Amino acid sequence: MGTVTLGVSIAVPEPYGSLLQELRAGFGDPAAHGIPTHVTLVPPTEVDAERLPAIQAHLAEVAAGVRSFPVRLSGTGTFRPLSPVVYVTLAEGVSSCGWLQERVRDESGPLVRELQFPYHPHVTVAHGIAEEAMDRAYTELADFEAAWTCSSFALYEQGADGVWRKLRVFDFGDARHVSGVPAQGTSVDTPTPTC
Repeated sequence: MGTVTLGVSIAVPEPYGSLLQELRAGFGDPAAHGIPTHVTLVPPTEVDAERLPAIQAHLAEVAAGVRSFPVRLSGTGTFRPLSPVVYVTLAEGVSSCGWLQERVRDESGPLVRELQFPYHPHVTVAHGIAEEAMDRAYTELADFEAAWTCSSFALYEQGADGVWRKLRVFDFGDARHVSGVPAQGTSVDTPTPTC
């Protein structure tokens, strides 16, 4: 059956998701349109394709036990010089994202994964591009603000073309009682309770 490359993340909803994706493309990041705007819970991880049903069952179980939580983005940060990344900072929701990613990567589950760096939730807006463009991203988004109620996360698969595609959304246990903003890629006129 082979292997697949998976990732688990919280999608940044509309109108913010598309806005940040277009800005990322405008800064010259060639990966911008292949990566939905997100907060990573599990970074790209190669697994045997036959494990996909067990992974989805695990994610559904984790999501069912989670309560929706507020997320607020505010301003920019960078991992430079350690890593060539500029990001929008999470001002609220950091501890909830940290707790959630630990559950998703739990050593008793099918997505055990050691992290290269300590977990630091963020929204990447520039990665591996010219320093001048990184500086521009850092400056131009310094006043960026966005807020929503996070009520789900999603499983993504990276295609051979490098594009990340959503396989499934996992709603939190209380999600049907949460009114949120539209998910990335949906119309602003038809809100859906997801993040």
